Amino acid sequence: MKARFGAVLALLCAPATASAQVVSTLNPLYQSVKGYIVKSAEEMPAESYSFKPIGTVRSFGEIVGHLANENYLMCSTAKGEKNPRDGEDFEKTTDKAALVKALKDAIAYCDPLYGMPDSAFRGEAELFGMKMGKLAILGANITHNNEHYGNFVTYLRMKGLVPPSSQGSGM
Repeated sequence: MKARFGAVLALLCAPATASAQVVSTLNPLYQSVKGYIVKSAEEMPAESYSFKPIGTVRSFGEIVGHLANENYLMCSTAKGEKNPRDGEDFEKTTDKAALVKALKDAIAYCDPLYGMPDSAFRGEAELFGMKMGKLAILGANITHNNEHYGNFVTYLRMKGLVPPSSQGSGM
């Protein structure tokens, strides 16, 4: 994991004119984590979507909704377009099927970005009140998804389930 983080950090700090294609290097990291978060959302039983390890954290379902929200936000910002789901808050959705669909739709919205050339991401954009390079936003999206996959691992284990990354599926 430290090697992955170091590689992402080095790529994001590299100038946009570097000869290596940053997006093509980020793509396998994105593919891996998107598979883990979607599979986690699918595998958690519907009755456990309201589960919170303690009362001060998000429920499993709220995290799924949060990931849908944030994937739309980050990817629309990197694309330089209006968030297509602006005004919707999937964290407030409680139905498992609706949440899994929202997450899959958000991921599908992001998918094309990770196959585009670096040149599609020239310039900066504002995200969370900070100006950053559009390539950095793609890295931030991967980092954010991984952060919450860590939550999923804990929640799944507490429910006696094996997280996707420990299932040996070779994602």
